[in-house]
Amino acid sequence: MGHLLQIRGESLAAGGSNRLLSLPHAAELLDIPVRRLRDHWRDWKIPAFKVGRELRIRERDLWNWVEGQKAV
Repeated sequence: MGHLLQIRGESLAAGGSNRLLSLPHAAELLDIPVRRLRDHWRDWKIPAFKVGRELRIRERDLWNWVEGQKAV
């Protein structure tokens, strides 16, 4: 079985899924304000998609970004 990442009580399977998360949902999982995520997603190099006028982050991309932030 793959590894699980627990973020704010929600389990994300290793590799994540192709589910697109809204910025408010992704920010909630990261426990940061939506405004902070909206202002910094490019700087933090989190891949995102425009769906209409809204920004979406693929669950697996969020998982990969979080994994890449591990402190040594």
